[in-house]
Formats: sequence, structure tokens, C-alpha cells
Amino acid sequence: MKCVILAGGSGERLWPVSRDLYPKSLLNLFGGKTLIQNVFEIASKVTPEKNILTITNIRQVEDTRLQLKEVYSKPVIISEPMSRSTAPAVASALTYLKNQKDEIILILPVDFSIENIDLFISAIEKAKLLAKKGFIVSFGVKPLYEESGFGYIQTDGNILDGKKVKKFIEKPCKEDVSIFIKQEDFYWNTGIYLAKMSTFLEAYEKYAPKEYRVFNKEMFDETNKIKYEFYENIPEISIDYAIMEKAENIVSVELDTEWKDYGSWQAIYNDREKDSKGNVVEGNVITEKLKDSFVYSSKELVAVSGMKNIILIETEDAVLVCDKSRASDINQLVKKLKKNNDSTTHSRKTVFRPWGFYTCLNSGAGWLTKIITVSPGHKLSLQSHNYRSEHWVVLEGKATVILDEEKYVLNKHQSIDIPIKSKHSLQNQTKEPLKILEVQKGEYIGEDDIIRYEDMYGRVK
Repeated sequence: MKCVILAGGSGERLWPVSRDLYPKSLLNLFGGKTLIQNVFEIASKVTPEKNILTITNIRQVEDTRLQLKEVYSKPVIISEPMSRSTAPAVASALTYLKNQKDEIILILPVDFSIENIDLFISAIEKAKLLAKKGFIVSFGVKPLYEESGFGYIQTDGNILDGKKVKKFIEKPCKEDVSIFIKQEDFYWNTGIYLAKMSTFLEAYEKYAPKEYRVFNKEMFDETNKIKYEFYENIPEISIDYAIMEKAENIVSVELDTEWKDYGSWQAIYNDREKDSKGNVVEGNVITEKLKDSFVYSSKELVAVSGMKNIILIETEDAVLVCDKSRASDINQLVKKLKKNNDSTTHSRKTVFRPWGFYTCLNSGAGWLTKIITVSPGHKLSLQSHNYRSEHWVVLEGKATVILDEEKYVLNKHQSIDIPIKSKHSLQNQTKEPLKILEVQKGEYIGEDDIIRYEDMYGRVK
């Protein structure tokens, strides 16, 4: 069996993949592990680690790789050039695996957790028997409370150890949810699916030809990145809308263990210990007369007074404030940002690379400042820039700098200028992190103004 993890490919999660930027509330839920590490561990209980494929957005691929390498030395990752939701993501993964035998494929979202792994394994084994008979298997959980942010499955009669799926209902209104949870034939849709490769491909060919026919092995470059031209005209649609709501050969297996979806701040609030006033407060926060609320600050001071039943989240990129009952509206807000071409939807202040990460501090016309952190034993590629110069100041650690074939060793508070078109590399040859302040100046300061000559991570074309 092969497993495909959909690791935040949409790039629209309120929290990043990285542990460095995680709210402690989320890390504490998984014993110090991140979401992707938690789900990878779950997947490894039902199939060997080498059989697990992860697909994510190009902006998150290096961060995802760093996280997975902490739990498995050779993770297989493919990256999408842009957000197109889960139907194209699954189609891409199936294309990557297509030349192999007609194996069973397990699709896992990245934002869930389960209480009893043995019961999960048992559900997978039941689903395999159904998959071998040509069914697509979904996994349902009995609703424990009214939740309009989840999808629902309505079943109709038994098929072996499963139930025939009558209907998928994606994020119903509150009035419908209050009816659903009182009926025996409704389940939460976990977003977990299992079927034979051929069964999935037949469903794509029949119900989602655009996501199926344009894809082939040539869509991947040598680093498993999907080429832009294969994605630019693909519609953005979930696998639930594209396939599951239309297919007739779908059965559901009940996942009879506690399942939690962490796709929203509301879900984290529900699962955290509250104070005497029903609040979850974390980070640089002061409150007065706050009740039944979740307030999180990643960095800046957040002060809240005289509020109740709210979610207030401050991250390095944005601030979210909403009524707790409207937390799922984040998707609509993101759509508005995209429509306005807001930079928040396609860039982050902190960006991860194989050698470490950088955080953008500020920028203006022809200039940009960053903090660059290089992990012990790592180095940036030997590179040059056609349009910008750089000035580096060592803040922490010891930097080894290669500049036009000369070698310089800089200690804390020392600095160096990198002229336009000079070949240069920043290296950390110590066992401690290296942190520098970088000031870029020039007529163009985009990240694509890089010519690489040597690179230990295979990024030289």
C-alpha cells in the first residue's frame, strides 16, 4: 500500500509547517511534534515509511522536508507551483505513482489526529477488502457535537464491513447540522480516502477529466517539482467536489476512535485546557474581562478588554479577529485577499530553505532587510546577483564567507559587503547556529535574482 499525505498544499493554514513558528498550543497536542510529523507517524503504522509520499506547496517544500527528515531520513516529497486544492494534488500524486503496480492508495490530510492507532489500523484493513472489490472507501466518524465547519457523509445500507455512501454534504449550515447529529446515518467526513490506483484513475477520467488528462510523468522536474504549465489552467477544486460527490462506488468505514480535525483555531481551542473564565491565552498577551475566548500572539503585544467568545490570532503575517462561532469563515477571507491580490496569500515573512531560514524585517523602494539563520554545518549556494548588492552583519555565531574566491571568517558584530555580480557564499562551519543581518540594495530585489554555480542541495540547473 502507498500513502499520500496532503501537507498543506493550499498554503492557507493559519499556522506554518515549521516548529519554529508553531504556537505552543499546537505542539503540546502532539507531544512536541508538528502536524506533518504527527500524520507521518500515523501513516508509518499502516505502511512502510518508504511508501509514504508527501505533496505540498512550493513555498512550504523546504520546511516540510526539514520536518520530515527529523522522523525519516529519505522523505519523498513533490511540490505544487501554486494552490489548486486537493483534487489536482491527489491527481498529481497518482501520476507520480502511476507506473507502479495497481496498489492500494491511502490519502491522508495533514491536519488530524486519532486517539487509538490500533482501531485506525483495523479500519484500514476493513477498507482494503472493500478497495479490492473496486470501491472508493471514505472514513466516517460519529458526530459528537454540532460542527458546521466539517463535511458530512450520509450512508444508506451495509456493504460488507462498510456502509454505502448516499450523499456528501460539504460544510452544511447550522440548521442542517442540528438535524444531522440526531440521525444514525450521518457521519463526519474525515477527508481520509482509500482505493486501488486504477479505481482512483477511473474516477478522475470520468468525473474530473481536466485534472486527469493533462497530467503525465513529464510534469515533474528532476527535483519532483510540478512544472508551472501543468497547473496554470487547472481549476481549483477539492476532491470531495470533483470526485466524491459524483462517484457511485463509494462506501464508508466507521473510524471508531476519537478523531480530531485541527484545520482551524476553533478546533485547537476546543482541545486546550481553559482558565477559570473559559479562555485559552498564549504568547505576549494581556487581558481584562475576557471570557470564553482564544487569544494567541506570536510576537507583538496583544491587549484585549471587555470581549467574549472571540478568536484573536496575531502571526508575523497577519491578524485574525472573529467571533468563535465564525472561525471557519477564514476561507472566505482568504478568497477576498486573493481577489485583491494581497501579498499575504502568496508570501510569508519567514521562508525556509535547506540550509535554514530567513525572516524579512522590512522593505522599501530598492531595499530589503532580512535576518538569515544558517543551521550548523550548512551553507548557501555559491551564487551571484545581477541587480542587487548585499551587506552582511554577523549577529550570532561565526560566519565563513566566500567572496570572489577569497575566504573570510567573521565573528559577532563584524560585517562584509557583497558587490553586484560578485560570486559569494555564506557558510556555517561550526556546531552552533549562525545568524546574520542582511541589507539588500538595488534596482530589483526579487528572490529570483540568483545565479547558482555550486550547491550542496542540488539546486544548480
